[in-house]
Amino acid sequence: MAQKDSNLYKFEQNNEVKVIDTSKKVRIGIIGTGWIADSHAEVYVKQPDVEIVALADLIPGKAEAFKNKWNMEGTRVYEGENAHLKMLEAEKLDAVSVCTYNRAHTVCTIDSLKHGLDVMLEKPMCVTMDEAVAIRKAEKETGKFVTIGFQPRYSPRFMQMKEIVQSGVLGKLYYVQACTNCRRHGIPTPFGTTFIEDKTAGLGALADIGCYSLDLVMNTIGYPKPLTVTGHKCDFFGKNPEYYKNPDHPEYAELFSVDDFASGYVRLEGGIILDFRIAWAMHMDTMGDTIILGTKAGLRIPGDGSELIVYSDMGNNRVKTVIPAAPEVPYTPFEGKLRAFIEAVKTGGPAPIPTSEIIKNQAIISGIAESCRVGGEIKIEIPEI
Repeated sequence: MAQKDSNLYKFEQNNEVKVIDTSKKVRIGIIGTGWIADSHAEVYVKQPDVEIVALADLIPGKAEAFKNKWNMEGTRVYEGENAHLKMLEAEKLDAVSVCTYNRAHTVCTIDSLKHGLDVMLEKPMCVTMDEAVAIRKAEKETGKFVTIGFQPRYSPRFMQMKEIVQSGVLGKLYYVQACTNCRRHGIPTPFGTTFIEDKTAGLGALADIGCYSLDLVMNTIGYPKPLTVTGHKCDFFGKNPEYYKNPDHPEYAELFSVDDFASGYVRLEGGIILDFRIAWAMHMDTMGDTIILGTKAGLRIPGDGSELIVYSDMGNNRVKTVIPAAPEVPYTPFEGKLRAFIEAVKTGGPAPIPTSEIIKNQAIISGIAESCRVGGEIKIEIPEI
């Protein structure tokens, strides 16, 4: 097998948790106190070397309620218009978690970088390629880093996938099918309308869960550069009042202004084809398994979480090898993600999940949206920063 990725395995040493240096606490601010911020708080409050100094949210009363929920005595709260700027200007922080809706990712991230802070930016990176480029330029100009919140990279299964592919056992890769996370009935309206309105989300399933599916395979195969894309997206379920029966919110159909299904056919550097599909809602229980085909073997990643399977030939025999489940690690994927971020802040980087990789993820997402708009294949351009 290939050498273990240092970022992914840095907290697993003979099944013992890495000793944490508590001599200096990392001072954290959280921008946006919605539901995903709860996951950040849950991890941060357990870290002996972290102090949540301040919270910021656009909606009056929301950050204060969040503070009380997590018993954050001494944590200061900033609310209302430009709350994140007020916090950045008033507080002495080391880093921030940006947990806002998609449309606010770029401004909050760039403002934080310009105030000398490292950033944990929740996925997706942003909405457009122009925004992704702006974030990358701000990183370069400030010397601070942005890491993107793809916690599945810290799961043993993801590590095992990457280890298999990077070992070279599959041979030359030529085709990837990515359809992880597709849902039969899963438009995220239990969180209100933030995910389904263009003014806050920008994109729907394509960016919300599509970015995970793309990172799963792109990181596994080494993040080759995307060259061209033909894409499609639609909103048949989101626009249908009948969908919102439990709970009963037929008015959501009129507010729905993003996509609930998307697909793309992407040509990658190195002669690899990426066949991508994602859905919040569809009349199907699954779009199939994720597969990676090579000239020597093929890898199946079952969508139900079961063991990985490698298909190959041995002489005249067709061999199917079930890979035993990867050993458990002493942290959850979300803990791994934030622990890696904290360590990078303390050591001055680099970013555990860098924007130099995720801008390619964003290029595919933005390319699918643009291809759908123009009705044809487009060339993907990623500027050098």
